[in-house]
Amino acid sequence: MIIITLLVTIGAPLTIISFIIYSDKFKEPLDLILKTFVLGIFLCIPAGELNSWLIQSPDQSYFAGLTEESLKFLVLYFYIRPKTAFNEPMDAIVYGTIASLGFATLENLSYVFVGSPFGSPDVDSMTIAIMRAISAIPLHASCGIIMGYFFGLHAFLGSKSSLIKSLIIPILIHATYNYLTGFGFLWFYFLFAVMFYAQSLHKKVSDLQLTKSMEQENKAI
Repeated sequence: MIIITLLVTIGAPLTIISFIIYSDKFKEPLDLILKTFVLGIFLCIPAGELNSWLIQSPDQSYFAGLTEESLKFLVLYFYIRPKTAFNEPMDAIVYGTIASLGFATLENLSYVFVGSPFGSPDVDSMTIAIMRAISAIPLHASCGIIMGYFFGLHAFLGSKSSLIKSLIIPILIHATYNYLTGFGFLWFYFLFAVMFYAQSLHKKVSDLQLTKSMEQENKAI
């Protein structure tokens, strides 16, 4: 049973990562993919410290949107942006999603096998794994796609407003989602809308990429 629970726990984020990587017409270097994933995992350390300082009760969980999405943004801005492999808008979506789900993978393992600091001890690990596979994991993935989409507009079109959107929109989405978890199933309808929005942004970039014969684009920053 533990093996099945583990597969569900790590399978959800890895499946989405695989889809995002496969959807990229011009595949990214494996070493940078792995390094970005690992860097996303390490974000859990400062995120945990910041969240423990800011969040004192379940009704303050919206602060996690600020801390976690800001840290993911720093990976894109300071680590991915200077890389030579980062040479087209789809790359921002790929690396944004990978960093986000690297974070979500370790967070998932922590919640499933250690437990949420505000969780119920009566809920078994498999139930938590399944619930997070259809809730928190798609949320993190969607925020990574949205962040990457607007970061790509900034990087390759020089849009300063898009840089702001790449940070603020994921923060607001994540914070709103966490806040709505305290109001029944409102989070589900909100998450569905967010997933639809993220999918539409990904499709827009993917369709444009399919018209290209070469990957290389000049950065505007």
